[in-house]
Amino acid sequence: MAQIDEIEDELLDDDADELDETEESEAPGEVHERVNITTDKRQEPLRIDKFLMNRIEGATRNKIQQALDRGYILVNGEIVKSNYKVRPLDNIVVYSTKSREQLEVVPENVPLDIVFEDDDIIILNKPAGLVVHPGCGNYTGTIVNGLAYYLGGEDINFEQPGIPRFGLVHRIDKNTSGLLAVAKSDKAMADLAKQFKAHTVKRRYLALVWGDVEEEEGTVHAHVGRHQRFRKIMDAYPEGEHGKEAITHYKVLERFGYVTLIECRLETGRTHQIRVHMKYLGHPLFNDDTYGGDRIVKGTVFSKYKQFIDNCFEIIPRHALHAQTLGFVHPRSRQDVFFENDLPEDFTRVLEKWRGYVKAKNILES
Repeated sequence: MAQIDEIEDELLDDDADELDETEESEAPGEVHERVNITTDKRQEPLRIDKFLMNRIEGATRNKIQQALDRGYILVNGEIVKSNYKVRPLDNIVVYSTKSREQLEVVPENVPLDIVFEDDDIIILNKPAGLVVHPGCGNYTGTIVNGLAYYLGGEDINFEQPGIPRFGLVHRIDKNTSGLLAVAKSDKAMADLAKQFKAHTVKRRYLALVWGDVEEEEGTVHAHVGRHQRFRKIMDAYPEGEHGKEAITHYKVLERFGYVTLIECRLETGRTHQIRVHMKYLGHPLFNDDTYGGDRIVKGTVFSKYKQFIDNCFEIIPRHALHAQTLGFVHPRSRQDVFFENDLPEDFTRVLEKWRGYVKAKNILES
């Protein structure tokens, strides 16, 4: 499967339907080759937009159409329309306005916490603060840079299309900790990507959210897409007029009065899905500086309580979200595999601090 680390907004920016003005103004001569695919000799006729949506993870029909309209997708050296049907041994090239220097992956000896590895997959435990893939402001020091070094060494040829996005089939936010799956072959990549797309991968997250969640368990069913005004963040759309379908199941694990520890199971995997859905319920994640959790949302007006919250924020200086479990069908053995890891130290410490706070509060009130 030929994929790349990024094709920027042309294809991969989920629900951002508007192109950046600077990209619109760039001359056609400033584009750069990003994907080069030759179809299989047994390839069945399929519209090129559908074909690319299947081959480039996260690509939307709208972005592919825009790229086709701008002449950024060539088949056998010719510009084609979206109704073109790919044929056996077609050569498809996708271009981007981003330079190679901006997107090139440099192998770096970034420490990787490998939980499991075999010939087909790697399971990583990502610490909070580590970026998964290179992007704006983070072109080095990412997990992808580390994987490039670990899988191929410093002299690997990173231009070859046989290394699709360095095996990453899903992503975790920079400040979210937890398990991440990596494929080591095209076959494993295609298989895992198919499982993620079919929503059959079992993922359980632990989240500390503001407020006393009313129901013991429930389901949030609201589309998630780009905020209509602030395009760098996401928003929930309960009527489904924007964004993509998103479903999060949650269950209360422990109550602390002003905050609640919950378990979240993802039925879909949209950008910032848990963070957006919890904010939509009125329970933003604890210390989530993007969605309003980095201030006192519930509690008292006493200065001691404010100091307590400030101390908690110092302990866990990021949103309290951890990807604890990951389960799927192994791409080779076809057996169910399941991985689970412990909460990181910062998350554990802040929970202990809240337990101590509740205990002391109960003693004073008794």
